[in-house]
Amino acid sequence: QVQLVESGGGLVQAGGSLRLSCAASGRTFSSFAMGWFRQFPGQEREFVAAINWSGDTTDYADSVKGRFTISRDKARNTVYLQMNSLKPEDTAVYYCAATRRPPTRWGDEYGYWGQGTQVTVSS
Repeated sequence: QVQLVESGGGLVQAGGSLRLSCAASGRTFSSFAMGWFRQFPGQEREFVAAINWSGDTTDYADSVKGRFTISRDKARNTVYLQMNSLKPEDTAVYYCAATRRPPTRWGDEYGYWGQGTQVTVSS
């Protein structure tokens, strides 16, 4: 079993930065690919970024490429999402997720999810 807990969300002005953290429990965390997703009110979750188990392969949605960076610290069992140049349209609840499969943009492939953290970007 893997349990995921996100933190680091909050209110920030447009152009600002936030770093989200996802702390994982479970001895096999290092073998999981990890993803970040976000959900706008009334909409389905959408893919943001993913990283493989070793941390050397990443993938980003076009809407965040060049602004967001996903990384992982296996010693700390933590995955991060560094978000720079934030825009009001980035306002959403952000979720981290884990999968035993290769990193993917499809949320259905992820078997473990955190509770989410709110990110609000003011204009």
